Amino acid sequence: MLLEKKRNKRSPWCWVPTLYFAEGIPYVAVMTVAVILYKRMGISNADIALYTSWLYLPWVLKPLWSPFVDILRTRRWWIIAMQLLVGAGLAGVAFTIPTTFFWQATLAFFWLLAFSSATHDIAADGFYMIALTPHEQSLYVGIRSTFYRIAMITGQGLLIILAGWLEMVSGYDPVEFKVTNAAALVDKQQPSCGTDFEISSSTLYIAPGTISADSVAQVIASIDAYNRQQGFVPDEKGTTPQHPEKNRKGDSWWEIHVSKPLGDFIQTHFGDEKSRATKSAVVSGNVGVISVRPVKTPDPGKEIVLNTHFRRGDNSFRLVAGERLVFTSENGDKPAYIAVCADAKLTGKSEASFRGLAGNIPFAWSVTFFVLAGIFLFLSGYHKWVLPRPVGDKCGNLHTVKEILSEFGKTFITFFRKKEIGTAILFMLTYRLAESQLLKLASPFMLDARDAGGLGLTTGEVGFVYGTVGVVALTVGGILGGIVASQKGLRFWLWPMALAISLPNLVYVYLSYVQPDTLLWVNIAVAIEQLGYGFGFTAYMLYMIYISEGEHKTAHYAMCTAFMALGMMIPGMAAGWIEELLGYRHFFIWVMICTLPAFAVLPFLKIDRSFGINKKTKAK
Repeated sequence: MLLEKKRNKRSPWCWVPTLYFAEGIPYVAVMTVAVILYKRMGISNADIALYTSWLYLPWVLKPLWSPFVDILRTRRWWIIAMQLLVGAGLAGVAFTIPTTFFWQATLAFFWLLAFSSATHDIAADGFYMIALTPHEQSLYVGIRSTFYRIAMITGQGLLIILAGWLEMVSGYDPVEFKVTNAAALVDKQQPSCGTDFEISSSTLYIAPGTISADSVAQVIASIDAYNRQQGFVPDEKGTTPQHPEKNRKGDSWWEIHVSKPLGDFIQTHFGDEKSRATKSAVVSGNVGVISVRPVKTPDPGKEIVLNTHFRRGDNSFRLVAGERLVFTSENGDKPAYIAVCADAKLTGKSEASFRGLAGNIPFAWSVTFFVLAGIFLFLSGYHKWVLPRPVGDKCGNLHTVKEILSEFGKTFITFFRKKEIGTAILFMLTYRLAESQLLKLASPFMLDARDAGGLGLTTGEVGFVYGTVGVVALTVGGILGGIVASQKGLRFWLWPMALAISLPNLVYVYLSYVQPDTLLWVNIAVAIEQLGYGFGFTAYMLYMIYISEGEHKTAHYAMCTAFMALGMMIPGMAAGWIEELLGYRHFFIWVMICTLPAFAVLPFLKIDRSFGINKKTKAK
């Protein structure tokens, strides 16, 4: 009895930080880590955006089963059970990444993670309100928010850095070569044989001057055709000549009559001409070609994936063919070709270096998800021991299910009868319209090769830029937003916060046009965007609290979060398709256009002038 009393009197410091750290990790794993995983595994932007956006659905539907969490078991039981289930889902992802059916299998486990995480959110938020007094809830609200953001840093930053480091050290030694237009800098082009790869020369010489665009296109097309014929480059839908059984069936009615005509119209009238030229390799200048092949042919059933990217130097040199090459037991004894184009306007002596990485990507990401699974198994055991057993945490009586369902229906009716609820829903659906699309393509944009319109960063660099620098800036912005909102209220800061969440998206337009080759400018740009987002998102959170005031406050807030998830899910599904039609440059311009609907709704929002101001400020 004495032991039970001690357990219930444990400081919230023992469990609040770890509980909300556990709440944040599966969300960031499903929403962000999965995107980078699939990009590294060679999935197209359109498929990544479409299928991972569907993973928002459990958070959209969360209010539908939240009442039953209280009926069936205690919130404490749900927390521990869901953490075990999340750990099992993460382990399932880790086990299936190296398989040939990883795309379908990992998506299934991510669905399990999403539903488990949404249920865990319901139980954790309810437990927080039951286990703490109102004073303690206010005291620890900043702590729970901080550790939720620490989970974001861990997922978007540290884990991505771990995966990137494992990609570097596992598998095969990198392939490195220089490209120059100065013959004096080239001694003699001789084959270079490393530990794992043999290349035709460590220095590729491209003669100054230019040949016709048609000649350049013909050279690149012949190299691309050869690489595809030999199976070094899979077809667009993931098929190869060696595996014709994977060939896709005929297009559906929707694709023939809707998506393809619409896509052709959008691409023709709004697509980025330079992006289309890059993708079709219709460029001017001169071209150099280098061959590469593994020293040892892969064993049957195994493959070596070589990803080559611009490393440093003059970005007038760019890859135009052979960025991603797949070597198997059937083609490993043959050379594959990489083509580099020198800009026609390049004058004077110049050079650049390129690096090809062939780390064991499935192994790297499997280890990363095993680490996540281990963390959750530990958290589940820790919370089973440390979580208190508050008196109010009781499961409902099964014979009251009819009453619960009746109250559940009443909750929905009262929510949709609120004054100006239509304007409120429109605001919740449009405020993050731009960000819902930007979020899906930010990491692929950074990972994509420079000749494809991206920044050509490594996995570790993306983890540092977007996951560490970005999340720190996001945290600072959120703290500043909370401080200023408590001084003058939501109504005063609504427009400045809306501008703060929208205008900094311009940094991606800048990055897509300039494509800086130094990490410093990328870090600065992302920090500005995330700082503005953290500051502007405060208005969104406060408005959801404002619209939820009154009877059934908790349930109504859950419905607001469902509309928030819906507003992220639907636009995000089409983001990859739009980017593939427009190119990164025009896609980010489209993102800026998508900020306008929210500004059109803002004038119609009616908010109490005093809402959000703390009591001391009101008294003054």
